[in-house]
Amino acid sequence: MRKVLIAGLVLCLSAFTVAGCSGGGNTKENEAGGGNTPKEGKVKLTAIMTKHPLTQEFSKMKWLQDAEDRAGVEIEWQEVTADWDQKKGTLLASGDIPDLIIGPNSITDADFAQFQGLFQDLTGLIKDNAPNVQVMFDAKPETKVIATQTDGKIYGLPKYQRFWPETTTRQFINQKWLDNLGLEMPTNWDELYDVLKAFKEKDANGNGDPNDEIPMDFAPTGTVALGAFMPTVLLGSTGITLTDNSGLGYFLEDGVVKNFFTDERYKTLVTFLNKCYSAGLINPEVFTQDYTKFQSVARGNGENAAVGFTWGWEVTDRLGNTLSPQYTSMSPLKVSASSSETLSWDYDFNALNYGMNMVQMSASSKNKEAAMKFINELYDPEVSMQVLFGSIGTNISDNGDGSFTILPPADAAMDPGTWKWTSSWADNGPMYIADSLKLTLGTDMQSVGKQTEPLQGALSAIDKENDVLPSMFLKYSTADNSMMGLNNTNLMSLSLAKWSQWITNGGIDSEWDEYVKNVGKTGLTQNLEIMQKYYDEYKAKQ
Repeated sequence: MRKVLIAGLVLCLSAFTVAGCSGGGNTKENEAGGGNTPKEGKVKLTAIMTKHPLTQEFSKMKWLQDAEDRAGVEIEWQEVTADWDQKKGTLLASGDIPDLIIGPNSITDADFAQFQGLFQDLTGLIKDNAPNVQVMFDAKPETKVIATQTDGKIYGLPKYQRFWPETTTRQFINQKWLDNLGLEMPTNWDELYDVLKAFKEKDANGNGDPNDEIPMDFAPTGTVALGAFMPTVLLGSTGITLTDNSGLGYFLEDGVVKNFFTDERYKTLVTFLNKCYSAGLINPEVFTQDYTKFQSVARGNGENAAVGFTWGWEVTDRLGNTLSPQYTSMSPLKVSASSSETLSWDYDFNALNYGMNMVQMSASSKNKEAAMKFINELYDPEVSMQVLFGSIGTNISDNGDGSFTILPPADAAMDPGTWKWTSSWADNGPMYIADSLKLTLGTDMQSVGKQTEPLQGALSAIDKENDVLPSMFLKYSTADNSMMGLNNTNLMSLSLAKWSQWITNGGIDSEWDEYVKNVGKTGLTQNLEIMQKYYDEYKAKQ
């Protein structure tokens, strides 16, 4: 999962234009097409997909070529890995979109509201041409709830991938560095600060260079929302339960919808991060590096680790095969030794195992039935397994008895998570991993559970009924969708700029009151009222 959510294991609030649930950053764009002349007997389609920067060209994916063959289509692909939100605005405004657009929430409910008539209602096509999608709806009725708009129409299809844990983000610390310096595991922010300071000043990696350690590093800040693997998870230290990364700041507390960007507890966190940054304890490139650099820096040089404390999906995914044995997964931290707040964490079960608006169709497509037949192929559980993990043969072993096993990377130096994202669409693809599918997971997924254990106390203590915002299950009217999307654009334009400014340069104390007033002008209060109304209605139906 992680890298996306990463672009973003990101927030999946149905009303908002956000980067896909992938906290992964984007670095480049690659366009690959299937040529202008379809193969004999095949229907020519066009498609755009927002994919991860690591993902190889689609022409190299055997499972995808096979799916196109079975559906009788040849697809000219545009593979987008960067600046999708900017490209999307131009594309949708033109009114000329490809047959299919694929990627996690690449097209949002707010887009459906703003660009009415541009996207095809899939309801009838599902009935006649997509039995695999109907099987998913029948087996997992919540997927149909996620897909269905308030008027009963379905413009985007969801996913279900089953195996993922309760949270995207785990926090890791270099245990070898702690041992080298005779330090104890930190239990609160004050102790963490002291440990990070020692990492910086005392040659923690022991290579004789006291200046090559990066005490803390976190994922790049998105352009439209915050995401996974970021220090916002430390808001759990203050009692705030993030949901699906809370990239736009929204969270639920005792049944009340709130936003942390104007919460005093957020101010406390930013003040602490500025203290760390001012002391040189945070990577100075944290706001300029892309996701690929964020990953590569943490993998260090040979046996010499570069990063002391960080967040990620899984230890080998974050730190690589060579260095990962040096690190250990940490429990949530208290704000201070005297803090009495109940510790919480980021709860992402819905966003990790489900996804919204994974694939859409143009209302102007001349080949709607053919496009739907291709979509149907993606929702066959055995194909979905390959969407997620890669092709049978290279990435997955068919055991011959109806069961399958994820294979280790062909390159022994590559960790399983990177191999998955390199080989296939991974978490960014539409899929239905049926509960009945017999699949033995790879070592990374098997180890995720172990690395989540230090967080389990906080996760188990979360009040799932009153402190978890059911974002993707809330469906808003067209008017409310449009209003919230506009308000959130204004909110994030202001809040993201201040997030980076205050961490690097300080000033939050003197600017806070004026900032809160300005946030009020973005329409946040209106959004909170709208969300509360829909949340209350949703709960009343439960």
